[in-house]
Amino acid sequence: MTGITLTAEQIRNAPAPVRQWIEQEVIAALGLAPRMPAAAPPQVPHLLACSVEDMAGVLEHIRGVLPAVNVLFELGRPGISFGRPAVMTFRLMDILHHTRLSEVGEVMTCLEMINQALTEVKKDASVRFCGFDNEGHCLIAPQTQASIATLWQTMVERQQAARAAPAA
Repeated sequence: MTGITLTAEQIRNAPAPVRQWIEQEVIAALGLAPRMPAAAPPQVPHLLACSVEDMAGVLEHIRGVLPAVNVLFELGRPGISFGRPAVMTFRLMDILHHTRLSEVGEVMTCLEMINQALTEVKKDASVRFCGFDNEGHCLIAPQTQASIATLWQTMVERQQAARAAPAA
């Protein structure tokens, strides 16, 4: 048996497939999940590269469902870019943790609500906001992630400006 030691910085700077392999090995070694055979690259449906306006429209459709709004903005965080064409990957378990939902099924329900809202915004039932792989990751287009981040930042800036404006 041969061992290897990696620093946190080495792992952070490793290519995405290497980081994912390390993650799988650690989870399997800790007995948190059964060891899975190396998966083939995900077969991703064509994911729409959404604009800020698209994401604002989606937000309008899901505004009354706070968990779905939380999941949407969670996908504005930087993810891991992977594959060709590139997709941004987010672990469903991380989304679950950050949004404080109870189970992955709730995350999936929120993601399906977001997908449905996008089909209504684009008036096209074939468009997809996100896809999934066999390893528990949500996949979105890099432009979509950037648009969600921009929408969030714009909302924060507007709120700060409103607070700073003198009351009339």
